[in-house]
Amino acid sequence: MIRMGRSSRGEQSNEAENSQLDQQQQQQRSSNLGSLNPSVVSGQTTSRGAISESELIARDIKEGRLSGYVGSGTVLTGETNFQSMLRVDGHLTGRVTSEDGTLIVGSSGQIDANVMVAAAVINGTINGDVIATERVELGRMAHIMGNIYSPRLAVEDGALFEGVCSMIKAREAIQKRYNDAQAQTAESELTSLDSDEANETVNYIETRDEENEVPTEIASR
Repeated sequence: MIRMGRSSRGEQSNEAENSQLDQQQQQQRSSNLGSLNPSVVSGQTTSRGAISESELIARDIKEGRLSGYVGSGTVLTGETNFQSMLRVDGHLTGRVTSEDGTLIVGSSGQIDANVMVAAAVINGTINGDVIATERVELGRMAHIMGNIYSPRLAVEDGALFEGVCSMIKAREAIQKRYNDAQAQTAESELTSLDSDEANETVNYIETRDEENEVPTEIASR
């Protein structure tokens, strides 16, 4: 019985020592966590080499990958024709065309125009038809009010598209738009030529009249 009592006391003393060690270890862990960056503790790590979006855009422009940029708060009206790549974070109205270029519309970007490009990556708003010879990508923030003609279409969850999509007739629509543009250009050139010819005829008639005019004194004799 005495041996049993002594052994139980020994076990109690061992448990007390173990609990003290556990408390010391917990305190040490807490102090180590307190010395770490709060972003690391919360699971959010930041990279010192991270590059901001504006720096990426500036680098793309410098290296020639981005041929045009419409910044946030900028409003442009008219016909836009670009090569390589155009990014729109502002407001663009009129017409956007590029034979081989890629159009990128940021989440704050808005285009009120018909678009005819090789590829379109849209995260903003487009009020108009989108014709792409290669592909169209709609991000989760995309808002399209118009028809899409493209052989390839990718849509993320959350994108809003109100219109008709045609993949088979994409090239036909592109050819039709091209023919319409050519016809419009030819018509404007013909109108300009007709106007120039009419002006030349009027000038010729006025010149002949001046040559045939007889002075008043000679006529009286």
